Amino acid sequence: MTDMLGAAPPLPDDDRREQEERFAHELRVQRFLQPDDVTCGPTCLRKVYDFYGLRLGGDEVLGEIDRNDDGGTLAVFLGISALRRGFQARIYSYDLQIFDPTWDRLDRGGLKEKIHARFPHLRDGKRLRAARAYLEFLEMGGEIAFQDLTPALLRRIIDREHPVLAGLSATYLYNFMRERQTPDDELVPDDVAGEPTGHFVVIVGYEHWGRRFSLRDPAEHVPVSPDGRQVVDGQRLINAILLGDVTYDAVLLELWPGDEGAA
Repeated sequence: MTDMLGAAPPLPDDDRREQEERFAHELRVQRFLQPDDVTCGPTCLRKVYDFYGLRLGGDEVLGEIDRNDDGGTLAVFLGISALRRGFQARIYSYDLQIFDPTWDRLDRGGLKEKIHARFPHLRDGKRLRAARAYLEFLEMGGEIAFQDLTPALLRRIIDREHPVLAGLSATYLYNFMRERQTPDDELVPDDVAGEPTGHFVVIVGYEHWGRRFSLRDPAEHVPVSPDGRQVVDGQRLINAILLGDVTYDAVLLELWPGDEGAA
């Protein structure tokens, strides 16, 4: 449609921004399969290392990461391991059990004081360990970012040529049945007695200005295309990340080489 002078009406701001931005972008990240049900985090970290040219075996990566009593891990432990190897790290956390939204204006010292003051009020041992790890992460030079989780945020990170390691709810993302742990430490589907399953994936690209995102998922039972890509709806991915708080890790972890400078 044209206006009275024959010129096309101006585009809305959102449409204009989309035309100026990339329609799609994808990073070449290798897909590795996790060896068991609880090593998705280390396997994803290995994918990110490999993308940056650091070739390590799975056992070597796994041996450098602190783990929970159930054998799994948290994104902050992955970040600490990467910092020890000379990478820079930024965590975007949506965990309201540890972080308060009003802390977004604090400097590093103020944020450390607040986390430390939170210790007596964390009744859950796993979250207390996570809070202590966040202090170590900050002391080692890691960054905590408070930004709304949006497709635009994910696009910006990928456009910096940085893969995004994400902790999320696999139960929600893939519409899987909840799972129950057997006495042999195997996970079996059980919609009644089961619990939501936390998981790590690497977000490697986007399509249609972020309406869809492509993942590298280390789980062999996840439906993927022949080249190992898993393409998911952007809003569903964001919901799954936020629902990761149910399983202790609603988080993004951005890593990049130390010699690359600030991102």
